[in-house]
Order: sequence, then C-alpha cells, then structure tokens
Amino acid sequence: MTLILGIETSCDETAAAVVERGPDGALHLRANVIASQIEVHRQYGGVFPEVASRMHVEAIAPVVAEALSRAAVEPERLDAIAVTHGPGLAGSLLVGVNYAKGLCLSWDKPLVGVNHLEGHVYSLWLTEYAPRIRFPVLCLVTSGGHSELILMSDHGQYRLLGSTLDDAAGEAFDKVGRLLGLPYPGGPSIQRAAQDGDPARYPFTRAALGPEHPYDFSFSGLKTAVMRAVQPPVTGRRTRGDESMSPDQRRPDVNIADVAAGFQSAAVDMLVDTTARAAADHNVTAVLLAGGVSANALLRETMRSRLALPVYYPPLALCTDNAAMIAAAGCFLFARGVRHGLALDVRPMYPLASAGDEDTAFHPSRDL
Repeated sequence: MTLILGIETSCDETAAAVVERGPDGALHLRANVIASQIEVHRQYGGVFPEVASRMHVEAIAPVVAEALSRAAVEPERLDAIAVTHGPGLAGSLLVGVNYAKGLCLSWDKPLVGVNHLEGHVYSLWLTEYAPRIRFPVLCLVTSGGHSELILMSDHGQYRLLGSTLDDAAGEAFDKVGRLLGLPYPGGPSIQRAAQDGDPARYPFTRAALGPEHPYDFSFSGLKTAVMRAVQPPVTGRRTRGDESMSPDQRRPDVNIADVAAGFQSAAVDMLVDTTARAAADHNVTAVLLAGGVSANALLRETMRSRLALPVYYPPLALCTDNAAMIAAAGCFLFARGVRHGLALDVRPMYPLASAGDEDTAFHPSRDL
C-alpha cells in the first residue's frame, strides 16, 4: 500500500488530498479538501493573480492539516508528497511547491513534482471507469487555460495531437459570460442560462481550420461572433476597447438565454467533432474527458451520442482543480521511481510530456 499527499495551488484553488494505492494498483481517495477563491475573484470577472497567491499562503496550512485529519493519516505514514509545479500562475505555484518542500524536509519524505495536465488525466483513475481503461486512449483536457487533445499510449506516455490556436474553451466561456453579463465563472453560468434558450436562434459558425490543423481548436472567432450579435450597431469610427462592453451596452432585443444556448452548442460541436476525428484516426479504445469544461452536461451528452467508443469523465468534484488528481498522478509517478529534490522549481508554461524525460526525472547530481 502507498499513501500520497497531494497539493494543488496552480490557480485559484488551494487543495490537498490523500490517495491510497493498493497492492493491486487500484486508487482509493482517502480525503480531498478544497478552499475555493471563486467568490473573491468574481468581483474582478476572472482570477486576480496577486490576490490568488496571497490567499494560497493563508489557506494552505489549514487545508493540508484538514486533509490529513479526514484521511486519518499521520505524516510518518506517508510515502511521498506530490505537488503541482506547472503549468499555472507563477505566484500560486510557488506557494504550493515551497510548502511541499518544507513538509518533505521536515517529515523526511520524497517529493514528486506533477504536471497539472497530467493530474487532470489521472482524475479518471479515481473513478469507477478505471478498471475499464485500456491503452491507447485519447484525452481531451479542456479548461480555462487549456484545450488539448493528447494521445496516451501508456502510463506516462503522451503525444500532443492538437491544441487551441487562441482562446482555450474555458477562457471563451468566461469571456462570453462577461459579454452576456453572467456571473463568473462563465461555464456554469452559460450552461444554466442555455437551459431556457433556443440554440437555433443564433446559429453561430463553427471554425473550420482545414487539413493543416486537423486536431486543433479555435474559439476566438466564435467569441467575436457572440460579441457582434449582442452589441448595438457601431456608428462612426471604431476605437480600441470597443470589444469591452458593459451590460447596459447590449442590444435591447438580445435574448441572453438564446445567445448562451447558441454559443454553447457551437463550442461543444467544435470540441466533439475534432475529438471524434482524432479518435477515428488513431484507433483508440476510449475517450477520456478531463478539466473544468468536462463538467459541461451538453459536452458529455454530445460526446457520448456521437462517438461509438466509450467516453469516460470524472465526477463534477474532480473536473475543476483539485489535489486528488495530483495525488493520483503522484501515485503512478512514485511507482515508476520518479523523485524530485528540493531544487524543483515551478514551470508556469509546462507542456505535458513523457514522465521519464530530462525535465521530470530525478537527477541526484542536479536535484539534491
């Protein structure tokens, strides 16, 4: 049995979790604690990086203590501490990485650095789907900062097939939410508004990127189409900043629910169509959905209805940022012998690569 403490502070969630890996390799979530900052950042319409890092400093000690208490695990029983060291906001990442280093030094435990995107992928190994997953699988990781299609041929073996050329899907949801005057975060707000809307009223065009970008995404054009649909006709010369529109500047005849439904339908179609094409081209056994946007009900339903393959996704609590997924990924990394020393640094821009490469493997001469 292996016990891993996971710590996640890549953006605006301060989280800690304890995951147990049994002799058969199955994972069991012992505790998962999240201190959310959503209410604080809502006033800004998005995450305020400096505020986020300061709130992590205040929350991380009690969050870790609560996770250990709920798991009924004493520090000496832990086998290692796993922490997100990228990608994410530099200031937020520093809080988690430095706190994890302090715990490792104090408790004499190994440190395992985890790629945040790999954590999202491994959230699926905490679900009832885990025994059914057979490689190769296609992972759609889509959130506020990422929209990526990743071919996973084995544990720790990844190939990036495509990503967004501009806005990530979650970022587009947030920006459209602001255009419509909906509360932050935009994803849940747009989904709620769309329930009463007619997507056919606003048949927004789906981006067609052509054969040179078969597995990439683009959401900036869709976002611009929504802006043009809701803003009044522009008279005179357009100046910079016209795209930043307050709610009282929207056209009076705009139906917010219909626009939300039209946008959501278009965004989901683009995600599903591209994923289906990649799945067919690479002969995968299943599609895994992960990340905050994977919580969208229409995305889940549409993906399952259009693909003949199994489609797996985590429960809502494991879609957004959490430490359970970091501890889960840490379990597999630890089992493969991946360790990091106290020289581990944050990597705000950190593409997902094989866990054995020179950026993630343990080097005694460099890391001790």
